[in-house]
Amino acid sequence: MGIFDKAKEAAANNPDKVDQAIDKAGDAIDAKTNHQHEEHVDRAQELAKDKLKGQ
Repeated sequence: MGIFDKAKEAAANNPDKVDQAIDKAGDAIDAKTNHQHEEHVDRAQELAKDKLKGQ
């Protein structure tokens, strides 16, 4: 089993933690950029969550 397979399995087994991590990363980016790119960051967060959910 490769590292990417392990990551996919971990994400599938812990969807709440993954969502929290995505939100935390987005919030950190927003803080560093003084919310100048907030719309783009929010969209990237949603895309990442959708991708991990298989949509």
